[in-house]
This record gives sequence, structure tokens and C-alpha cells, in this order.
Amino acid sequence: MIWQQIKEILSQKLPESAYSLWITPLSCTVENQTLMIGGPDKFFTSWVSDNYRAHINEALQLIGSSNMNVHFIATGKNKSQPLLPPRQEPLRLPNMPKAKSTIRTLHPRYTFDEFMVGESNAFAHSVCESIAANDTSMGSCIYLKAGTGLGKSHLTHAVAHQIINNSPATRLHFLTAQQLTAEMVHHIKDNSMARFKEKYQKHCDVLLLDDIHTLNGRTKTQTELAEAMDVLMESGKRVVFASSLTPQEIPNIETGFRSRLSSGLITSINPPDLYTRIKIIQRKALVNNLSLSDEIVDYLATNIKGDIRQLESAIVSLKAQSSLLQMTPNFTMVKETLSNITIPDRQISSEMIRDLIAVQFKVSVADLKSKSRKKAIAFPRQTAMYLARKYTEGSLADIGKAFNRDHSTVVHAVRTITQKIARNSSIRGQIDYLADKIKKQLL
Repeated sequence: MIWQQIKEILSQKLPESAYSLWITPLSCTVENQTLMIGGPDKFFTSWVSDNYRAHINEALQLIGSSNMNVHFIATGKNKSQPLLPPRQEPLRLPNMPKAKSTIRTLHPRYTFDEFMVGESNAFAHSVCESIAANDTSMGSCIYLKAGTGLGKSHLTHAVAHQIINNSPATRLHFLTAQQLTAEMVHHIKDNSMARFKEKYQKHCDVLLLDDIHTLNGRTKTQTELAEAMDVLMESGKRVVFASSLTPQEIPNIETGFRSRLSSGLITSINPPDLYTRIKIIQRKALVNNLSLSDEIVDYLATNIKGDIRQLESAIVSLKAQSSLLQMTPNFTMVKETLSNITIPDRQISSEMIRDLIAVQFKVSVADLKSKSRKKAIAFPRQTAMYLARKYTEGSLADIGKAFNRDHSTVVHAVRTITQKIARNSSIRGQIDYLADKIKKQLL
């Protein structure tokens, strides 16, 4: 009796198609002041719970049974559905968005679970997890900057995977900047730019755009994307950009477009440290069912730096050799593999970083080695110590000697710059810029 009354109220409130598809197949029993509402399967009952529980509770209040609880179960029984009138367009579930998502092929292993988190990528990983979970406390627009093979594609694919799995109704468009340009050119030729604008301005909940730096010189695409960004940002939609360059480093882009790219949270992925490289090698070896001794893992992590794809290449090569020779990888195999995929590193010292920072800040090396505590000297000195700690293998004492300081001063400098990076996006941008300079000129 109670369920029949609820159905009568719902039939007046809901569209006929929604009522026929989602309410009619339900069954109901009452147990100890609890409505046990059954549906054909878990997906069905989950959808009804998410979208119609509030309507059912309102109906209970109207019939004076607000003290009753509602519980959904999957019964496995599927009642016959009334036939719907024929349509010219494909059948769409009620309350589902009309526009489809546009998603490039996703790598099945590029998920958050498979991403190895370390000091070099922890912040970027955290930001991407938040945006995927629709947590916009750090902003609804993020710009992910990383060099080749450092994981930006992995994180963007992971965002798409999580949204698709947890919120399949989300209108997600994930493509490269080249694909966006090609799509726009196609609409221009077909004289259908209105459809292009509608797709990315009105029918988009999440926009993921990879290789944004390839838009340099493409003025028309920049203009259209800037318009879409304005609409999406004003309506609180999520936008994720990925690039190997910061917005300021991309050549031949309009000032307004550059400003929009810079308006969100900019975060970088740096080359993985030794501990993270060890974790990556161990994980890749496990996935490939390859047994590696701790000594070999340490050797690989010490000798392969920067590009994570080199780590993957080494594991694949060792796996192939191990299978062909039917033996566990040894150092002979490892050294032969490394000789084919790595380039000898240039030795970098604290003095080299100190001299580069002196040039960038237009101060003298003597100033950095002096006892001056003026901000114009102290900040470059602390920055140089922080970067020396990050990019050299020197001890704290060795770094301190380059600045006429002891190891405790280096510890203080590293802690100070780390805190400033976390609190001040401008300083974080400066440090990222200087890190790129070091990688290009010294490494």
C-alpha cells in the first residue's frame, strides 16, 4: 500500500519516460520500518538511489511516513518494460546528458594506482587527484608542466580514467592541441563553427588538453580556446592543460591567451629522485614478472636519471634477454642494456649552480659568498643552495663550502625555499624556471 502511494506521487512529479524506465521495474517490501526497494541489478539500483532517493523521501513525508528508512537492493528480477515510441535519434537514458564525451585512446596502465609518487611529483599528483574527484579547492583550472617522459601523460590519462569510472555521465573532452586544431579546421570547412563552439562551451564539463605548446602560431585556435575557457571557467567547469613548456615559454601566442593559461594553478613534474626511481623500477619489474636483485635495482636507479621511459626501456630489454637466455638478469646484461639507452651524464657541481644563479639574479659570486643578509643577496644564495641540493650529489658540507657556509645554513636554506614554493606560486614559478635553466645548460 505504501509503495503504491509513493508511485502515484512519483508519477505526477517525474517525466513519463523517466518514470517508466526507472520506477516501474522496482519492487518493494516493508521490514521493520524500512522500505526495501529492489531493482534488477546493482547499476540500476545505484542510479535510482543517486537520482530518486530524495523524491521517494519527499513522498514518504507527504503520506505521513517520514520516520521510515529507505534501503535499495539488487533483486535480479527485471520486469518487462513498456514499449517507447520510435525515435529518429538513439535512445538515451533519462537525465543523462545529450552531448557525448570526446576521449582519445587511454593507456590502460596510466592510472593513479600505477603512478609512482615521490618528492618530484607529489604536488602534481595531489592536484590531479583532486581535480579528478571534482575537488576544486585549489582551483578548477590546472596547468601541468613536465619534460619528456616524466609522467604528465600518465597523470592526464589517470584523470580521465577516474572521471570515466566514477562519473560516467560527465561530459569529458580529452584530446591533444593538434587534434583540437584539426577538428576546428574541419568545422570551418563545413561552415559549422557553431557546433564546434557549442561542443566546447555548452556541452563540456571537463576539458583535458595535452601538448598545449603546439598551439604556437595558431591564432585562430588560440582565439576559440580562449573563448571556451572564459565560458567554462565562469560556470565552474574543470580544465586541465599539459605541456612541456610553461605559458611564459610558449612562443607565438596571443597575450590574452597566455594570460588565460597562466590564470590557473601551474604545477611541474621534476625528474624523479633516487628513491622514486627505485620504486618505479621495482614496480615495472613486478608488472613484467622480472626478478631483479636489490643490487641491480640500485644500479639501474643510480645510472638512469631523468626520462622515466628509459627506465621502462631498460626493464623491457632485460625481460627480453632474460627470456631468451633463460636466466636471471645479471650485471653483464644490465651494463650492456645501459650502454644502449643512456648518455653519460655531465658532472655538475654546487659551484656551477652558484655561478649560474649569480648571472640570473645579476649579483656577483663574491656577494653570494659574503656574509651579507640583504634580501637581494640572501634569496639568490638560498635558491642556489636549494638547487645545488636538488641537482648535485654533494653533501651538505660540500654545498656549504661553495658559499663559505656550514651545513646547518644549507639545511635552513633548503627548508626556507621549500616553504616559499608551497606558499607562493610566483616563487614556485621562479624556481621552476631556474631548474629548467640548469637542466638545459648544465645537465
